[in-house]
Amino acid sequence: MLAYPIVLEDDEGSLLATSPDFPELTTFGIDTDEALARGVDALEEAIAARIHDGRDIPLPSQGRPVAVLPTLTAVKVMLYREMRAQGIGKAELARRLGWHLPQVDRVLDVQHNSRMDQLDAALGALGQHLYVRASAQR
Repeated sequence: MLAYPIVLEDDEGSLLATSPDFPELTTFGIDTDEALARGVDALEEAIAARIHDGRDIPLPSQGRPVAVLPTLTAVKVMLYREMRAQGIGKAELARRLGWHLPQVDRVLDVQHNSRMDQLDAALGALGQHLYVRASAQR
């Protein structure tokens, strides 16, 4: 789970939502729940832009409240971060997997509904293992 802190500030009857980890993220809501829900959407957009531009995606800093990324997006972020950490580009990942480049593009696209087995294979090609665990909600 990747949960990024969201800063909420009163803005003339609505809540302005920003993120210390993504300065480009700005959204709003009429209450906390709506601002955080919009924060998740804005966070996914910021992540998609950073992947497209080849920029770093930070790990979440500390803070509350948080915007929790959907599981599929979180795994894509982990894959992208690992590729950057190892200096592996999309072409090299495609070669290791025996995939065509558009397949790698899709597996990194946060808007694409990739299959988890594809993400598991991509992480495996980088020497990583994907573990899934369920826990009680807090």
